[in-house]
Amino acid sequence: MQRKKRAEKSIESLESQINLHKAKQKNALESGNEELYEYYNKELKKFEDEIKRKKKIFEK
Repeated sequence: MQRKKRAEKSIESLESQINLHKAKQKNALESGNEELYEYYNKELKKFEDEIKRKKKIFEK
């Protein structure tokens, strides 16, 4: 039970990080900084993969 609660809170935290990184990614694209844009792209993928992993824990 406690493991599911931690996974749920972790998912919420990761989702907020995704929203924050999407805003930063948009700003990087608008300023023409493609390297920073790609960095945020990699970070977003990492966060999304982590959410998938946490959701598997949550489903157990």
